[in-house]
Amino acid sequence: MKNKNLFERVSNQITCWTGSPWAFTSAFAIVIIWGVSGPIFHFSDTWQLVINTGTTIVTFLMVFLIQKTQNKDSKAIQLKLNELLAASRHASNRMVDIEDLTEAELDVLHKYYQKLSDVAEKDDDIHKSHSIDSAEKLAEEKNHALEKTRPGYK
Repeated sequence: MKNKNLFERVSNQITCWTGSPWAFTSAFAIVIIWGVSGPIFHFSDTWQLVINTGTTIVTFLMVFLIQKTQNKDSKAIQLKLNELLAASRHASNRMVDIEDLTEAELDVLHKYYQKLSDVAEKDDDIHKSHSIDSAEKLAEEKNHALEKTRPGYK
């Protein structure tokens, strides 16, 4: 990964630096110097405009750098989770790439897993699986058992 583009290299360096104690100390010092210089400039509109413009520009640019870093981190985490799902013998592969689902679809999955959690809490065996696949298999077994109780079943 040596041939990262210039924007990625610069954004990584800036993101690391802005999260450091030195960056905070520098920003704090700038604000203190600006505040102390108020009486010198008679707290003029220009004096206020200097700090407002400076902080607005820095904030505007930082939003894009933070979003770039967040997108990269999020993608890396999703790939790691996908690898864990793919490697786990008992995990459902249906969960790979669910980040592409809509918010409503994710809400449906969340409700389903909440129900699985409720079932697991009531279960005495902490090693018992409550995955989507095991739930479908259990539903099939229940349906088959129900069919056996119907009149005319052979």
